[in-house]
Amino acid sequence: MATASLAPWERELGPSTSVLHNGDHLSAAEFLRRYESMAEVKKAELVQNLVYMASPVSVHHAEPDSILQLMLASYAIATHGVRSATNQTVRLGPDDVIQPDGLLRIDPEYGGASHLDDKGYIFGAPELVAEIAVSSVSIDVREKRHSCRRAGVAEYLVWRSLDRAIDWWVLEDDEYRLLEPDASGAISSRIFPGLRLDIPALLAADGAAAMAVLQNAVAERRHAFVRR
Repeated sequence: MATASLAPWERELGPSTSVLHNGDHLSAAEFLRRYESMAEVKKAELVQNLVYMASPVSVHHAEPDSILQLMLASYAIATHGVRSATNQTVRLGPDDVIQPDGLLRIDPEYGGASHLDDKGYIFGAPELVAEIAVSSVSIDVREKRHSCRRAGVAEYLVWRSLDRAIDWWVLEDDEYRLLEPDASGAISSRIFPGLRLDIPALLAADGAAAMAVLQNAVAERRHAFVRR
């Protein structure tokens, strides 16, 4: 291959490089090839062909993350046909490979839009993607949200820790619309019956209160997704 025809990163590192850099422009296939070869990389994502590497994790991310994961996992345990996952690689399409803090997905045999590939990665759009945003606020509420919208992720949630706010969007007519809290401050999913999050309790780090609201909602709306 002539040097003039190589991309800048290829001229510097060679066309067979396995190095992954923040800011690289890659396809999903090339991103995954490099990511899998770099054991020391803990988290990286490809959003609209651009590589983003994770920052060190502070308490502003870790504590909300633990509470949100508890909510999602508890809902999935109580709901037949639904699975939760933490930091799982999701190949949304040819330009986007994300690794959200949390997600909920409906099993494909129950009508879910995503499936697992032969490496155990999620391929396609989970029904709900959730992010804890501290240093990543800009990308989470802009580029990554747009990528999830284009891929058909039905609901997208961002907990902006430093702003003490939670934004929850639902996909309607190919656009995201913010879900509004009710009089008590809680928001209910449009896709997952019984998934009800008490926003004031979550922002106050009152996990017990938030769990009580979720458990009551699940108990009131006993259900399971129907096998197809």
